[in-house]
Amino acid sequence: MANKFKTPSCIISILKKINISMNNRPRRDRRVVVTGMGAITPVGIELAESWQGMLKGKNGVSYITHFDASSFPCTFAGEVDNFVPGEYLPEKIARKMDRFMQFGLACGNQAIKDSGLEISESNAHRVGAYIGSGIGGVNTIESTTHIFKEKGAARISPFYIPMTITNMISGNLSIAHGLKGPNLSMVTACSTGTHAIGEAGRLIEYGDADVMVAGGAEAPISPTALAGFSAARALSRRNDNPEFASRPWDIGRDGFVMGEGAGVLVLEEYAHAKKRAARIYAELTGFGMSGDAYHMTRPSPGGEGASRCMDNALRNAKIDADKVQYLNAHGTSTPQGDLAETQAIKLSFGDHAKKLVISSNKSMIGHLLGAAGGVEAVMTVMSIYHQLIPPTINLVDPDPACDLDYVPGEARQHKIDVALSNSFGFGGTNGTLVFSKI
Repeated sequence: MANKFKTPSCIISILKKINISMNNRPRRDRRVVVTGMGAITPVGIELAESWQGMLKGKNGVSYITHFDASSFPCTFAGEVDNFVPGEYLPEKIARKMDRFMQFGLACGNQAIKDSGLEISESNAHRVGAYIGSGIGGVNTIESTTHIFKEKGAARISPFYIPMTITNMISGNLSIAHGLKGPNLSMVTACSTGTHAIGEAGRLIEYGDADVMVAGGAEAPISPTALAGFSAARALSRRNDNPEFASRPWDIGRDGFVMGEGAGVLVLEEYAHAKKRAARIYAELTGFGMSGDAYHMTRPSPGGEGASRCMDNALRNAKIDADKVQYLNAHGTSTPQGDLAETQAIKLSFGDHAKKLVISSNKSMIGHLLGAAGGVEAVMTVMSIYHQLIPPTINLVDPDPACDLDYVPGEARQHKIDVALSNSFGFGGTNGTLVFSKI
């Protein structure tokens, strides 16, 4: 029986316009490049200091000083020393922020300054922020809970909520610099920084922005976070020798080391960057994601999920696996995680896996959780720009099952045209970025 109802002509006209608009939406013809970076890590509170620290194999792990951790199963972490918020932010504003937010905003300021970008009324609506955190303001949540129990609801700070929610890094950075483009955040556990950068790059590709300030920040070194990760038996317990606790791919690895800090990149549309004669560090050529659908905290068997993620990133970049020279690994120093990532690399790269140069920044700074992908993306780009690869320290007795080239001990000069940066998080969430020399 024929349909006796007809779609009104006005609706048909609207649908046609929407379809034309979507078909005309720019995609891969808009290239994305890195024009600015910032890094706050346990080995340095500026980009240059962090980079030089990693090239030298500096160890940023030591006993915890933020609180008395002597009774905890793990007593050490990668703390950021000598970070004075008032040196990077107005004191009045810094007091209204949790430490993770202070890191994120200070690091974003570094990256914008490094880019040389001038933000004005004419371009502000085309510049946005996309900075995430895996945990957010856990320190403020803890301290406020104590106040609530001891003094009651009337003593809770009116800034409690904006001090703790993760999107307030992007919010505060947008306010500070007048960024009127996309204002977003990301929470995907230890993949947060990588996913934020990848999604920010796609916003530029699709024409929603010309510039995005993207990355991750984290300040998780608190009693409850330390207790929680310890209870999950995720942390190393090498309390007698903490500087050797983070040892990716070593047979003696027994868990990751918690760290704190931030890593932020300024991503920019290529023609936009060229027009203002910006320094270009590298090009973001690909981004891939996947889900393990396997376990809350353990990787899928054989690294299958991580392999699909790398495959997706290379497919998105339209780059063959044998064109990759360097891989900045997730490399957490956990028995299962390091093995699974090694297996994933072999699945994705086949025989070329033996020719890859691979290293882990976490061997020096610990695992920065939601900030890890941001910091490691920064260091991957620096490796391309300088054609130098920071080492994996503490790798003295390699696991026979982890038999690839992990750059043990000393930095290495190496030709890098294409590099990958991996991040894998609890919940089975995976992210991979592809950067290329330009």
